Amino acid sequence: MYVSPADDIQVCLVNTGNGVPFISALELRHIDDDGIYRLRSGFLEHAGRLDIGGASDSFIRYPKDVYDRIWETEDYAGWIFLDTTSIINSSDDNDAYKVPSEVLRTAQSSINGSTPLRLGWTPSSSAEKWIVYFYFVEIERLTNGLQREFTVSMNDNQFMEIVSLEYLKPVVVVSTPVSGSLITISIESTNKSGNPPILNAVEFYTIGDLPNVPTAQDDVKAINDIKTTYHIQKESWQGDPCIPSIYTWDGLNCSNGNPPRIISLKLSSSNLVGDIVSSLSRLSTMEDLDLSNNKLTGAIPETLAELPNLRFLNLSGNNLIGSVPEALKKRVLDNTLIMSLAGNTNLCLADPCVQKKKQNSILVPVVTSVSGFFLVLFGALAIVWLMKRKRKAESSEMTLRLKNRPFKYGDVSRITRNFGRVIGEGGFGKVYLGTLDDGTMVAVKILSKSSKQGYKEFQAEVQLLMIVRHENLVSLFGYCGDSKHIALIYEYMVNGNLRQHLSEDHPKVLTWSKRLQIVVDVAQGLDYLHNGCKPPIIHKDLKTTNILLNEDFRAKIADFGLSRTFATENDSYVSTCPTGTPSYLDPEFHFSGILNRKSDIYGFGIILLELITGRPAIMRSQGGSASMHLLQWLIPIVESGDIKRIMDPMLQGKFDVNLAWKVVEIAMSCTRSTANQRPDINDVLVELKESLGANQVVPLK
Repeated sequence: MYVSPADDIQVCLVNTGNGVPFISALELRHIDDDGIYRLRSGFLEHAGRLDIGGASDSFIRYPKDVYDRIWETEDYAGWIFLDTTSIINSSDDNDAYKVPSEVLRTAQSSINGSTPLRLGWTPSSSAEKWIVYFYFVEIERLTNGLQREFTVSMNDNQFMEIVSLEYLKPVVVVSTPVSGSLITISIESTNKSGNPPILNAVEFYTIGDLPNVPTAQDDVKAINDIKTTYHIQKESWQGDPCIPSIYTWDGLNCSNGNPPRIISLKLSSSNLVGDIVSSLSRLSTMEDLDLSNNKLTGAIPETLAELPNLRFLNLSGNNLIGSVPEALKKRVLDNTLIMSLAGNTNLCLADPCVQKKKQNSILVPVVTSVSGFFLVLFGALAIVWLMKRKRKAESSEMTLRLKNRPFKYGDVSRITRNFGRVIGEGGFGKVYLGTLDDGTMVAVKILSKSSKQGYKEFQAEVQLLMIVRHENLVSLFGYCGDSKHIALIYEYMVNGNLRQHLSEDHPKVLTWSKRLQIVVDVAQGLDYLHNGCKPPIIHKDLKTTNILLNEDFRAKIADFGLSRTFATENDSYVSTCPTGTPSYLDPEFHFSGILNRKSDIYGFGIILLELITGRPAIMRSQGGSASMHLLQWLIPIVESGDIKRIMDPMLQGKFDVNLAWKVVEIAMSCTRSTANQRPDINDVLVELKESLGANQVVPLK
C-alpha cells in the first residue's frame, strides 16, 4: 500500500538482466483522506487483514469496503465471540478508514477482565519493521454508564496506547513501527469497567523500503514544462527525472539529496526553438546550464541571475537579441559565474544597446574588450567541461572494469592476504576470505590441482555468471584465468551454506519461517534459471552446500560449474556420463542420461526435505558402517501420517502442522522417480509463496 506524496505516481520498470519487464495490471484506489496509510518514506506491505469474529469461511470486500480491502475472517480459539445488529455510528472524525460495518459488528473478547488478548508471530527477519492497525467498536451496551478501557501494547511497550470506547463509536489505533525476533501484541483491560478487552478487526503490515525518493516536485514541474515547451522527445525523458539514478534523464545531473534535485541541464544541439523558457529559473539548485548551439531567440531572462548555485551558463551559438542583463554581468565580474555568449550576432553587451551607426566609432573598443573577456571565459568553460568529461569517462571505464573483471594472481594473493583464511572447501578446491580495495568482502575459490573439476567447468561458471543476474544467485565479482592459477571471486555470504545450519551441532537453529523463506529464495533463483533465462539454464548440482546464506539468512544459489544451457525452450540433453552429487541426482538422468529442467526439480525436492527434517540427503549410522537415502527413511513415515517424526526435532514443535504437511507434499511431488510427473518450478513457487504468506501472522501459543 503506497500513498503518493505528490500529484502523480511514477512507476518505473527496469530490465535488471532478468528479462524484459512488463505489467499485467496496475490498480489505483482513491482514498478520501490521504493522511491514512501514509508513511514518511517507503510503503506498507500487506501481511494480514482480519475480520475478528466474522462468519467462518467468508470474506468482505468491495463494494462493502469502498477502498477494496479484502477482510478475511478469523475466530481465535479460547476467545469469546461478540456481535451486534445495531448501526455503527460513523462520522468524519472517527471513520477515515471506512471499515465496513459488517466487519465492525463482530468482535472477540477475552474470557474475563483479568485475562488479556495476546497475539504473536515470528518475522522472517528481526530487522523487519511492523505496523499494526487496530479497529475497536463497543458493541455491548454496558450498564451504569461504564466504559470499556484497555491498554494496547506491542513488544514490551515499544508501542503502547490506552483506549476508551463509547457505545457503537469506532476507534482506530495505529502502532508505531516495531521490530524484533518475536512480535507480540497484548490488549489488557484497565478494569475500570470490569469488562474484558475486545478486538473487532486488525491489519498487519511490514514497512517496505523505497530506495528512490521522488525528485523535488518543484523541479519536476519545471523540467516537464521545459519538455513541453521545447517539444523534447528524448527516449529517456519519461517518468521521474532523477530516479533511478542510473536512469536519469539524458542531459540531466541530479544531487543525491532527499529529495534529489536537478543540478545540471545540458541541452546543447537539441534543436530548441523559441524564447528561453521562464521555467529554467525555477530550477533553484541548478549549477550548470548549457543551451548552446540551438535556435533560441528573444532576450536573456534576468531571472537566471537569481539562481544562487549557477556556476556555468553557456548560451553560445543561438540567435539571442537585446542586451545582457546587468545582474548576470555583475556575477561574471564577481567571479561567481562563468558565462559564454559567443555566436549570438544580434546580442549586444552594453546596456542600453546603441544604434549600429554609433557602434563603429565609439563602442568597437568596448565591445571588442568585453567580447574578448567572454571569449576567455568560454575558453575556460570549455577546458573545465573537457576535464569533467574526461574524469566522467575514466570513472565509467573504471566501473566497467570492476564488474566481472579479470584479476592477476598477485591481486588474488593480495586480497586474500596470501591465502590466510580458509572459509570452505568443495570439489573445485579451497575457498578463502578476501577483501577488495574498497573494503568489500569476497569469497575466493581456488582451483586445486587435484580437483576433479577443471578449466572447462571454470569457463562454464565464468561465462554463465557474467550474463545472469538475480537476487537469489551468487554474484561473480571477477576471476583469475592465469594458465597455472585459476580462481573465482564471489560475493561473500557471511552465514555460509545451508547444510551447516541444519547440522545438530550448529548453535543457531533455523526457525520454521526462516526455512520457508530460504526455500522460496531458492525456488525464485531456480525459476529465473529455468524460465527467466532465454535459453533456459539447468544447474545440474543443486544441493544444500550450494545454497549460501547472507547476513539476513536470505538464500542464493551458487556453484554453476556443471550447469548446462539449452539452445531452445524444450531441449533435452543426453549425457554418456551423468555428473552431479549422487544423493541429489535425478534417478531418471542417472540411468538414461537425459537432462532437462525436471532434473533440477529432483535436487530441489531433496533440499526441501532436508529443510523439513534437518537430516542430510545420505543418513549414516553412528559407526558409519551403514547408510540410507533420506527418501528411503521418509516415505514409510509419510505413509503412516506421523508428521512429528518427519519434522526436525530442533524446531521443538514450533511449526504449523497444516503448513508442514503442505510443504512435505510439495517436496514429495518434486522427488517422484519419473521426470514428467514432477511439477514445474513456477508452480512450486506459487504454492510455496502461499504457504509463506499463511505463516506471516499466527496466534501466540
